[in-house]
Formats: sequence, C-alpha cells, structure tokens
Amino acid sequence: MVKTLKKQLGLLDVFAICSGAMISSGLFVLPGIAAAKVGPAVIFAYLLSGFLLIPSMLSKAEMATAMPRAGGTYFFVSRSLGGMFGTIDGVGVWLALILKTSIALLGLGAYLAEYAHLPMQLIAILAGLVFMGLNIIGAKETTRLQVVMVAGLLVILVFLVVKGAPIIEREFYTPIAPNGWEALLPTAALVFISYIGLTKVASMAEEVRNPGRNIPLGMFLSLGCILVLYGAVVAIVVGIVPAEQLYKSLTPLSDAAAIALGPTGKNLISVAAVLAFATTANAGIMSASRYLLAMSRDRVIPHRLSRFSRFKTPMNAIMLTSGVILVIVALTGLERIAKLASTFQLLVFAFVNVAVIVMRESGIKSYDPAFKSPFYPWVQIVGILISVVLIPEMGLLASIFAMGLVAVGVIWHNLYVRPRVQPRVGAVAKMAERLGERLLERDADAMGLRTELRQLMKERGLRAGDPFYEVVHGADFIELESRVDSEEIIRRGAALLAERSGISRDLILGALLERNRLGETPADAGVALPHLLLNDVDGFHMVAARSIQGVEFPMAGQSIHAVFLLLGERGKPTLHLRFLAEIARRAENPHFIDNWIAAESVKELPDLLLTDPC
Repeated sequence: MVKTLKKQLGLLDVFAICSGAMISSGLFVLPGIAAAKVGPAVIFAYLLSGFLLIPSMLSKAEMATAMPRAGGTYFFVSRSLGGMFGTIDGVGVWLALILKTSIALLGLGAYLAEYAHLPMQLIAILAGLVFMGLNIIGAKETTRLQVVMVAGLLVILVFLVVKGAPIIEREFYTPIAPNGWEALLPTAALVFISYIGLTKVASMAEEVRNPGRNIPLGMFLSLGCILVLYGAVVAIVVGIVPAEQLYKSLTPLSDAAAIALGPTGKNLISVAAVLAFATTANAGIMSASRYLLAMSRDRVIPHRLSRFSRFKTPMNAIMLTSGVILVIVALTGLERIAKLASTFQLLVFAFVNVAVIVMRESGIKSYDPAFKSPFYPWVQIVGILISVVLIPEMGLLASIFAMGLVAVGVIWHNLYVRPRVQPRVGAVAKMAERLGERLLERDADAMGLRTELRQLMKERGLRAGDPFYEVVHGADFIELESRVDSEEIIRRGAALLAERSGISRDLILGALLERNRLGETPADAGVALPHLLLNDVDGFHMVAARSIQGVEFPMAGQSIHAVFLLLGERGKPTLHLRFLAEIARRAENPHFIDNWIAAESVKELPDLLLTDPC
C-alpha cells in the first residue's frame, strides 16, 4: 500500500504557496525589460498573461481534486496519457522547477549581498541549505513560514502602491503603445513566468485538507490577488519612473521606491525582494521534491527517493532536489534560463489540458473530481491553443530547449523505466476503446488506473450532500444462520431490495448472481460488496448481512462475515462508487470485523458501520 503524506495544509497555506511561488523575478526584474518592448502597455501585458493562464489553472484544479497525490502534473499526465508522457512531464517539470528555484536563490543573494558584504553565490547557497532543512522538518512548518513571508511581501508592495499613486505623472502613460499593439503578445509571453508558480500547489495536493474546496479556491483567490497587485505595482512603476530610466533598469521597483519613498523606500523594497525570492525558492523546493516522490513511487526513478523521514516528509527527494539546486547556484547565474523553463511549463500545460479531455472522454466512472472545469471542452482547447501560440513567442532557443527535454524524457523512459516497470497505458486506452480503436478496457485495468482512482475515492471520503447516512439508516440489517452460501445471501438481499425499490426481484437477483458467479463481487478482508446499477431505480438502497461463522464468496481469499448489497440508479454511477468506497474505507479499520462479529444483535450494526475510523 502506498504510504501517503499527512494532510495538514489548509486554504491559507494553499494561498500562501500559490502567491509565494508567483511573486519573484517576474515582478522585481522584468517590468523594465518588458516596458522597453511595449511601452506603458506593459500593464496590459501583465494582465493578459495572467488571464492566459486561467484555462490551464482550471484544468489543473480539476485534475488535482480528482487525483490529490504528490507529483502534480506528473501524476495526472502519467495516469491519463500513459507512462511515456508521464516521464517526459516529470523530468521536464522537475528541471524547470529547480532552474526557477536557482534563479530565486541567486536573486535573494544579489539583494542581500549589498547588506551582508558576502558573495552572492555564498548567500544563495546558505539560504538553500536553510530551506532544505525547513522542508525536511515538515510541510506545515514550512508553510507557516510561507504565510508570514507572503503577508510581509504583500504589505510592502501595497505600501509602495499607496505612496506612489499621488505622484504619478500622467504623461508617462502616453503614448500607451509606442511600438504598436503587435508587441503586446510577445511581451505577455515574456512575463508569463510571473504566473506559472500559481499551479505548483497541485504537486502538494496529497497534503491538502479538503482538496476539492481548498485547491481551486486557493488558486482563484491567489490569482485574483496577484493580478490586482501586478497591475497596480506595474502601473505605479510606469507612472513615476521616467521611460529612459525604466527601459534600462533591472531593478525597476527599487527605482520606483527611491522616487516615492526615498532611501527608506529602497530598503523596504530590498526587504520585499528578499521575501519574494525566499518564498519562491521555498515553494520551489517543496514542489520539485514532490515530483521526485511521485516518480519514485512509480519506479520511474530509483525507489529510495520515496523514503520518508521521521518528520513524514520525503527527505531523500528533498535532499537531491536541494543538492542539484545548490550545484547550479554555485556554478552559474541563470537569469535567461527562466524563460526556457517557462517554455517547457507551457508544454506541460498543454499536456494537462489534453489529460482532462482524455479523462472525461474515457468514461472511467471512478474519475471523480470534486471540482470540474466549466465550459468543457472549450476551456481545455483554448488552453492548448495558448501553449501553441506562446511557445514560439519565447524564441528559437527556448523551443529547442523544450524539445531537448522531451528527448531526455523519451531516452530515460526507454533505457531506465521500460526494463523495470510494467507499461502504464492510462486512461487513453479506455478512451481509445470508446472511439473504436484496438486498445482494450482490460489494459486500463491491468495498469491499475481504476484501482488507483478508487483508492483515491476512499481517501477523499464522501462529498457534502452525499446521502450515505440516510441510506445506512434506511437499510435492512439481517442475521445469517450457519451453512448459508453466497448465493442464498444474494437471494435474500435481492428480495429485500425489490421491496424497497419496486424493481423486479428476478431482475435484481439475476444480475447479482451472474456477477457473483463470474467472480465480480468485490470481497476482501472479511467484507463482500455485491452491487448493481439499474435504470428504473430511484435513489440508493442497501441490505447488510452478518454471518458470525463466515461464508465463502468467489475470488475471496478468506471467509466473509459482512455483506453489503447496494442497489443504485444507473444515472449516478460516481455516487454509487463513492458509497462503495466509503463502506470499504470504514471496513478497512482493523477492528471493524471483530466488532461486527462481537455485536450482541443486528441492532448494533448500523452504528458500527457509521462509526468513522478516522
């Protein structure tokens, strides 16, 4: 059984991770460079870039709430498009993350070097070691620091906006686009890196409480906040820094603060920059290590990288990620690599949008996202087109870099992964079957995708409004005498289900018996779950039976003492699966069967079933 990470991150943590991963060099370094390309219209370039991210954000939120596992897009892509694409995605995103994190640490070192009188690289290395230690101690402890850093950063930037607004020179905004509006899209592509940190929290979905609510809501709140902040800050910078100074500056916020606030303002912005780069580096190490964790679980990379520390964090993955980052920091500066990293991130966003389409069209009923992207599939198609349009705008070198990463992923998959791991076809096999291709449904089963999705269903539990308790309270609980076989239990259960549902007893009995004889009744750990969906059923109905002596079910490895027969309406297959997953989750309690057998009468059985082991 996969060892899962502890769920300890709430909505505020999600917001802090998303926001902290966004506010970095994109705001503190790029506004001057971008303004030189498009003039004051750089304000619109920042806003456009943020809006272009929305389709991929919606798709990523859906996948994260359907599959809340460490590894983010690697996990999503490998389960939907298969192992080859998963390997390409995992290797590429990990490299992009460590490059972005390296830049953040170097930026941190550059701002502190003036005050600490130490080499930039040395400060960056020391900061990297600190963040490595914090990540090993635990995600909750890390995100507590993240919340504090993000709060301080936002306060300082808002202070700059408030103090700078009264001294804006309106003539600085004209002409609004001196180089023409055709420069807007390339500039939006340039500053796209400012937003890609938004979706990094998906790689930590396994550690988020109530991910169906907190992940999409945290993303939306963070994007809204940062869009307003970027627009306001860039507008202030353009409005108070003369164009001839702004277009040549690599420290545009410091220049603006010096004008609006004097030397004190410049120091404040230095503090803000340190906080910005620190939050980005911190979030980058967290996210990148979770990609290694997910890949090691799948044996795509050595399995020892999935080992946990005594703090229940993936220590080996964190140490390897941090070690590579520190080597990069020590050897070179990587400002230009940020653009290259965002190019591959756009390619990954295209994968994610394709993955949502594949999962929706596969018909796998256990694909059960708590949040569904609106306007499907148009949002996903637009997201794919955005990647196709923006990647060429990054330049030839960036496109070559992305293709090189694809080649590395393909080579690694064929030389290392394929000889060691059974191929993972993913949901695309099921979708292909529905489209009439040669790949068969059994491939998806053999690769364990639906089993994995159902395990995720158990971990997520019920949705708000699911009538599980009502169904249990309305169920029939019966005692079975000795020498009863599985078919007799199904006959008795079918009769009771027919009375409750108004459906023909023979129809229910025939279907359940056929499935039982074919060994299709889930049965394990002393529990059997005969279940059926029919067209004319209204709602859900259950019969629960206890056998103290135990009965034998086909394909069961031991005697069955608890049998739950569930009849549901065919139009709600996912709700039906959630009921089955919830019963299985509760029955997995090591004490459940002992308590079930030891109960003095069947009147105690409903309370046993409704007692949540968590």
